[in-house]
Amino acid sequence: MKYKEQRVGIFVDVQNLYHSAKNLYKARVNYKELMKSLISERKLIRAFAYVVKSDTALGESSFFEALKNCGMELRLKDLQIFAGGTKKADWDVGMAVDAIRLADSLDAVILVTGDGDFIPLIIYLQQMGKSVEVAAFGKSASGKMKELADEFIDLDEVPKMILKK
Repeated sequence: MKYKEQRVGIFVDVQNLYHSAKNLYKARVNYKELMKSLISERKLIRAFAYVVKSDTALGESSFFEALKNCGMELRLKDLQIFAGGTKKADWDVGMAVDAIRLADSLDAVILVTGDGDFIPLIIYLQQMGKSVEVAAFGKSASGKMKELADEFIDLDEVPKMILKK
């Protein structure tokens, strides 16, 4: 249930959105429209974008600046490259800790990810009495997450969400 004085926190798994938009649509996410759509008429308390820095990515700093301009605080992590060439860059624990840490000052927690690893977080927040919304591309989101969320926002259906490359 959404109401005007509802205090919301938004937690955006940028890597998850980036790869979903790229693989499904060969496109990018319009973060300005994303934020506008998620907040609606409600009271935004804080919004975080969890991103991974890569030394090789061109335009990375301007992308990070664009996220900040949309009202998001950045959480940055360096891309880890292991001896065998395997790369790792996820923010699951960081997102979960931030959501739990801020939960007392929020009425609704909006997780912007389709990653099923967040299922225990959804359950925990709901047990705390929080409304949990999940926003993700329906075609690539965890079915269990869609089922458990108090509201699932299918980004495939949000106008102006996708920017063609």
